[in-house]
Amino acid sequence: MAANIEKVKIVVVGDSGVGKTSLIHLICHQEPTSNPPYTIGCSVEVKLHDYKAGTPGEKTFFVEMWDIGGSTSHQNSRSIFYNSVQGIILVHDLSNRKSHQNLRKWLAEVINRGNTRDFCNGDYDSEVFAGIQIPIMVVGCKADQALNLREKSPTARSSIAEECGADEFNLDCHQVKHISPGSTNAVKLTKFFDKAIERRYHREGGNQVNTLTGNRQGYTYTAI
Repeated sequence: MAANIEKVKIVVVGDSGVGKTSLIHLICHQEPTSNPPYTIGCSVEVKLHDYKAGTPGEKTFFVEMWDIGGSTSHQNSRSIFYNSVQGIILVHDLSNRKSHQNLRKWLAEVINRGNTRDFCNGDYDSEVFAGIQIPIMVVGCKADQALNLREKSPTARSSIAEECGADEFNLDCHQVKHISPGSTNAVKLTKFFDKAIERRYHREGGNQVNTLTGNRQGYTYTAI
């Protein structure tokens, strides 16, 4: 039964309008959305992920992707979504440099559960983060709108990804091929989800994950 499949929680954060909802839809449904809704509060979509796919230890998990609304007017109420997080996806708009700079504040908000008083101006502090060990992925959206994208080295890493030791990739959320199975981006996502699962279900004395079975079903719900 689907109810027997265990789950992990990934929060997807970034400024309003950077492409979080389009990214999540693409990941969960393997198709683009032409008219993404404005997220108020939090919207959650779920994808089925095969942990350690293709190995004897393969297991199926639900990956809950929590699309956190980026409006500054909701900043004081977002902390309720940051409990029991196993992974963080930081999303920015490649055509908006400020949205990338703000990722440090988003990271600080998540790891401090909305209370940024312990951070300098609410910014990310590498020393504070050092002991957190939550898997992080940095994703740049709207590659089609980034006029200077061709000038960037394909191997260059953004500063926030380097500071966090995070994987990152850029994409156009209208292009399914950017996360097609076997692509570099898809492999990075798979490794990220595996790390999130291990963070929650890691057992003492090894990396064993409990065996669970269930039907391949998904669901969507919204929390406000």
